[in-house]
Amino acid sequence: MEQFCVSEGWSGDLSTGLFRLGEKAAAIHGLRDGECGLLNFVRCYDPADRNHVLELFEQAATSCSSFCFSTTIALEESGQKQPLFCIGESSGLEQRYSGMITGIFFFPRFLVEVAGRALLRQ
Repeated sequence: MEQFCVSEGWSGDLSTGLFRLGEKAAAIHGLRDGECGLLNFVRCYDPADRNHVLELFEQAATSCSSFCFSTTIALEESGQKQPLFCIGESSGLEQRYSGMITGIFFFPRFLVEVAGRALLRQ
């Protein structure tokens, strides 16, 4: 799988609202620290996908469920986009203001130009 993508787990504590991303995922999301709020890492997603992604997290925070989504992250330095696939699930919501959301990010080893052509990543 490493030949095709970089993958990294993440988790969110619903009692605090803080998410913990791994080092690679934080860097790709343009974050200096791997601990952040949901809006901190979703802000770099394609604007057309943001509301849908936020709705998925809201649903997962209110009832135990599984979800997945795909989007792209705009890379400021190159003007290209990094595809992103995410699978997650929530659990432990029996008590109010508690629970966890966990998942994994998959970052394919290619970038997409604004015009839509795929490029191999070195």
